[in-house]
Amino acid sequence: MGKNWNEVFGEIEEEGRNQKNPYDSVRNRYIELLSQHTGRNVVCYYSGWLEKSGPQFGNAVSINDEDKNGFMASFHGLQTERGLDLFLHSPGGSVAATESIIHYIRSKFGKDIRVFVPQLSMSGGTMIAFAGNEIWMGRHSNLGPIDPQFGPQPATLVIQEFERAQKEVLADPNKIHVWRPILEQIPPTYLSACQYAIDWSRDIGERALQDGMFSDREDKIEKSREVVDFFSNVDAQKHHSRHIHREECENIGLTIRHFEEDQAMQDMVPSVHHALMITLMNTPALKIICNQNGILHQIGVSPSGH
Repeated sequence: MGKNWNEVFGEIEEEGRNQKNPYDSVRNRYIELLSQHTGRNVVCYYSGWLEKSGPQFGNAVSINDEDKNGFMASFHGLQTERGLDLFLHSPGGSVAATESIIHYIRSKFGKDIRVFVPQLSMSGGTMIAFAGNEIWMGRHSNLGPIDPQFGPQPATLVIQEFERAQKEVLADPNKIHVWRPILEQIPPTYLSACQYAIDWSRDIGERALQDGMFSDREDKIEKSREVVDFFSNVDAQKHHSRHIHREECENIGLTIRHFEEDQAMQDMVPSVHHALMITLMNTPALKIICNQNGILHQIGVSPSGH
């Protein structure tokens, strides 16, 4: 039977009386139990961005190129013919790193990839989820929009606002006085860079779906575009942080499995998730990448926050 948050935390406290690293031992035990049940490799990629959200944590909690080292360590020695069950909890991050991680995961496990999202996998995390043949979600699970951001600014809205200014000024030249202060803040090549970022993100999402979940469909190109249209549509999603629910993911055509449909998954997955989240909440860990064999790649922060 799976454990809820308080039960897992209590188990960690109890083991902490007798050993130095109870967070590791409890987390490893639940991941190993799940792997034994499924007969598959289990790798967890978890960020502590919810617990450690200050600017001092910078790029460390986001998807970045350092993460490739964690995946390399976690994949080393695994029997790849057993497939991969990938747990994701991420705010997203670098588009380049996201693309590279998807390519690396695919090179190791081909199409035999299942993705588990017990809570949140946003932005670039959603694009990594697209690499799975199926995505397991609960009622409380969410994916997120994949429109690229330039700092706090959505690239799509930058272009839309410029086009709006152009249209309004052409219709009424006097409006240039309203738009000039805004337009003067746009540096040379910025609009082109925004468009390239949009095209790049779309390409990553579409290829991830075409190479995996939709690979056997005759309409895989059209279907992948439809899904990416939905996840990158700023007008529909309103904000990059919007939480897209399981039902919406199903309705747009993603292959979604429900934790509630499988009692063993309903029991085991929350225990793994709680153990990881408690580790992120109560230790210096900023990010955890680990597998069922106890291999751990952990990015941490010193007590001073540096």
